[in-house]
Amino acid sequence: MTSSVLDVAAIRADFPILSRKVNGKPLVYLDNGASAQKPQVVIDAITKAYAEEYANVHRGLHFLSNLATEKYESVRAVIARFLGAPDENEIVLNSGTTEGINLVAYGWAMENLQAGDEIVLSVMEHHANIVPWHFLRERMGVVLKWVDTELDGSLDAGKVVDAIGPRTKLVAITQLSNVLGTVVDVKTICAEARAKGVPVLVDGSQSAVHMPVNVDEIGCDFFAITGHKLYGPSGSGAIYIRKERMAEMRPFIGGGDMIREVSKDAVTYADPPMKFEAGTPGIVQTIGLGVALDYMMSIGMDKIAAHEKMLCDYARAKLDGLNWLNVQGNAPGKAAIFSFTLNGAAHAHDISTILDKKGVAVRAGQHCTGPLMTHLGLTATCRASFAMYNTTDEVDVLVEALELAHELLG
Repeated sequence: MTSSVLDVAAIRADFPILSRKVNGKPLVYLDNGASAQKPQVVIDAITKAYAEEYANVHRGLHFLSNLATEKYESVRAVIARFLGAPDENEIVLNSGTTEGINLVAYGWAMENLQAGDEIVLSVMEHHANIVPWHFLRERMGVVLKWVDTELDGSLDAGKVVDAIGPRTKLVAITQLSNVLGTVVDVKTICAEARAKGVPVLVDGSQSAVHMPVNVDEIGCDFFAITGHKLYGPSGSGAIYIRKERMAEMRPFIGGGDMIREVSKDAVTYADPPMKFEAGTPGIVQTIGLGVALDYMMSIGMDKIAAHEKMLCDYARAKLDGLNWLNVQGNAPGKAAIFSFTLNGAAHAHDISTILDKKGVAVRAGQHCTGPLMTHLGLTATCRASFAMYNTTDEVDVLVEALELAHELLG
């Protein structure tokens, strides 16, 4: 239960749901790649915001509106600090990574790409970083260029750079695969792409929760995060957009808050980032996200990464000992995310159901990565994804549950 770098028992005590039982067994929550659980400090902040401080933000000019506005707007600086962004005005608040990438697709790419222009993607992208580009392929004739993973699940940064051609206008790449756990060398990709005059969008949905991130050092133009994976509320998130790119964008959604003046004949827009934040936002969700990020930073991202590396190494050794288990992806330096199948015809859903009987929560399916599943020759996998509150004891429970699944299904 202990860790050389984290007081995991103390951290677990901060998450009330981890003390419950499922099917009469202690909950072993290994579905963090889909959504992480919430610490009490986030739950309390959300409750207080609704019970004592709620009002709509911006221009209310009364006490509660001013208070809500102050708390909501303060999160922009928290996110900038968490991501290493030089200016909080480069942070656009939104509902999560999907909205952030769609903002780039509609607000930047549709303005700057034309038929025949190319977007470079890896085969292991999440659908949130694929479907918006398919929209451009369908509607504008944009070409999608795909880079495959290596046999061990790693992604060669050099091959991504080599895929950049004269018509390439954007590279859209994940920093950490939600299926394989592969960590991508986005810093090298960004440096080489910038030398070629090509912007890079980084999907940070998975990476930001597992490792320190500094967008200034990475050198990306766009970096998207989602709150529900960062121990924050669902419906919260943000995207970092380099100032030069903001100047090249038009608004994606129109409505209140993103305008300066509206008349019958004209409209003038607010300055960024407000220009890209139309309508009443997720006020309480965003406040909760700020508290979650402060919580993570108080623990220390380096310490979280070190603890999860220990978990990854321990789990890898244990899972490697199961010669009937097929783990997808074994790249050096991978994160503590393990996707697997059993020898034979056992379906991922059946495996997941048996694990659930032992209180072990994993995800089963394609994990919103259709192209990757096709590349791997699979229809579905089970995925165990770890977080800072998981323990080696829980790895042992997972292994015991897998042995039962093998006995019943193998």
